[in-house]
Amino acid sequence: MPGQTSASGVPVRFLPMGEAAWLVETDDIDAVLALDAVLAPLAEAGEGVWAEVDDLVPAARTLLVLARRTTNLADLATQIRAAAHHADRSSASEATGVVEIAVRYDGPDLADVAEHTGLTPAEVVAAHTGTPWRVGFGGFAPGFAYLVGGDPRLEVPRRSEPRTKVPVGAVGLAGEFSGIYPRESPGGWQLVGSTDVVLWDADRDPPALLAPGTTVRFTEVGS
Repeated sequence: MPGQTSASGVPVRFLPMGEAAWLVETDDIDAVLALDAVLAPLAEAGEGVWAEVDDLVPAARTLLVLARRTTNLADLATQIRAAAHHADRSSASEATGVVEIAVRYDGPDLADVAEHTGLTPAEVVAAHTGTPWRVGFGGFAPGFAYLVGGDPRLEVPRRSEPRTKVPVGAVGLAGEFSGIYPRESPGGWQLVGSTDVVLWDADRDPPALLAPGTTVRFTEVGS
């Protein structure tokens, strides 16, 4: 079972994760989102083997399919492979929702990002707001989302010395990603701005504002 791929759709490779899960590897985040888009309705409908699937957890190049100990993993892999055959990468670019986030571009690393990219600070802001981002997957803290698909000119390294304390609402860049810190925490991303948007609220349904596949549009507001 491990190592097999679909002949069309998106390629998948199965890696067992304990007794009740598959880690499904594929090419990239677009393939992950396309696969998630076809598996999520099956898991929600809960028919057949899908009744024993408890969660789908996307990452940069993998989708973790969490099931129960009673699940026949071979049958589940067969169903995943069949769904992968019909997954459409173009669906990854279709918004499952659009969230607009107002940002004060007052971050302490804005000038460093401008220097690294060869842009002016104003051009960094224009690049960050000018291209829609997409939620690829969740991250290290509840509510944190790795945003992909932005202006490629904004690809910058993490800070050489991470900060011991990054404030809640800080908007950052690291590698190909942008993200917003949902709570105060250590962090090494390049901080270009801040927002008052609440990313995680346990009393909200769902608690996370940004789900995989959601389109995020940043807008500039005054300090």
